[in-house]
Amino acid sequence: MSKYILAVDQGTTSSRAILFDRSGKAHGVAQKEFSQIFPQPGWVEHDADEIWQTQLDVMRAVLRESHLAPGDIAAIGITNQRETTVVWNRRTGEPVSNAIVWQDRRTAAFCDELKGAGMEALIRHRTGLVLDPYFSGTKLRWLLDHVPGARLAAEKGELAFGTIDSWLIFKLSGEHVTDASNASRTLLFDIHVGDWSDELLALFGIPRAMLPRVVPSSGAVAHVREEILGAPVPIAGIAGDQQAATFGQACHSPGMAKNTYGTGCFMLLNTGARAIESNNHLLTTVGWTLHGDLQRPTDFMLEGSVFMAGAIVQWLRDGLGIIEKSADVEVLAASVPDSGGVIFVPAFAGLGAPYWDAYARGTLIGMTRGTTKAHIARAALESIAYQSAELAEAMQKDAGIGLKELRVDGGASRNDLLMQFQADVLGVPVIRPVVTETTALGAAYLAGLAVGFWSSMEEIAAMWQVERRFEPSMPARERTERLLQWRRAVERARGWASHS
Repeated sequence: MSKYILAVDQGTTSSRAILFDRSGKAHGVAQKEFSQIFPQPGWVEHDADEIWQTQLDVMRAVLRESHLAPGDIAAIGITNQRETTVVWNRRTGEPVSNAIVWQDRRTAAFCDELKGAGMEALIRHRTGLVLDPYFSGTKLRWLLDHVPGARLAAEKGELAFGTIDSWLIFKLSGEHVTDASNASRTLLFDIHVGDWSDELLALFGIPRAMLPRVVPSSGAVAHVREEILGAPVPIAGIAGDQQAATFGQACHSPGMAKNTYGTGCFMLLNTGARAIESNNHLLTTVGWTLHGDLQRPTDFMLEGSVFMAGAIVQWLRDGLGIIEKSADVEVLAASVPDSGGVIFVPAFAGLGAPYWDAYARGTLIGMTRGTTKAHIARAALESIAYQSAELAEAMQKDAGIGLKELRVDGGASRNDLLMQFQADVLGVPVIRPVVTETTALGAAYLAGLAVGFWSSMEEIAAMWQVERRFEPSMPARERTERLLQWRRAVERARGWASHS
């Protein structure tokens, strides 16, 4: 009997492979970072072939280092950085250019054109998304318009488009598929119908033949080619990273919320079978689709997206050099009692929810001669919590419910100083589970459900365990004053870059 599920976790800065056993515990991890490419200010690219190679390397490495045979793997679950856009030749499997990353802002002017033409309401209603460069549709159009010969080749059916899940599945199996959680992040998918929208494809000038087939998030949809891992292992779980983390956190019921602290910061609130259209600049997105004996309506989510979270710590390390490794930031920030009045608005790639300002830029304000690198480090951590608090406030208004707790995961959730400050500015408990690798775990759960490795959602929920609970201790008045100060700083960061 197969002993493990292999989770493929392809993130913005690294590719990982993690083995999970039947108790949901990790039994092997391999990880490789890959290149970040910045051709111009506001542009972010990845080499899709490098992503594939690093992902292949870590899959093979975790099996080798764990002394496992392919037969020990019941299924593979894939989770991925969302919105990042790849176009490749169907025959050769070669990308036509670098992938355009979700952080990239090059299509801001095109989004403005569509807004000026009155298209925003239509897009919002069909997709649940705001009209922003963040999403894949405008990136795909840019590639067709700027890569020589791409549009003609696409119209002939020679090119395929996909987010990173589709790209990896194509390389692993030759199949061209995606799931609804990833499709719902493209600006091209009608979340109410559950299919690509011909109306939106025409608006963006995208040939339908480029698009992947949409399949369930949980279900055996392809098999890995035998020469890759030594056996045709089923690919049975697919979900965008934030939806996978929500599933891994067992937020399976309406009203449950989680926040992932990764490169960006992403808060999702489960709204069940109801797609709530936000009045507070949040996103309405598909959570997951299940089938077989577990068939149920698609779960929808309200989502708030912060573009810069863990990436802020990377910038302190690589850009400013004030820490040697990311883990040093907590000690440095804790060496001062507060930020000394410094507010850091990390709008390096614009601002996400609830502002959606592609022209905002990073701002460090409130400094004096007494400001030290410790104050800047503390302000950087606090900025992550402030941004998340604004998301939680908007969600509660949209859903008409009060947040009772926030489940957290991702690398920065291990930072106790940040988690306590997050509880303080939210005013509700922040709960960190024993397993914080919930993105990979969610992909594993989706795959395992499909092949009977786990029997039910209830079995999965019962495995979730609390590692630490952070209770809010900040007085309400201080919380209000701090959030007001934060919003003053945000206003100074907004609209800074040129709109040309």
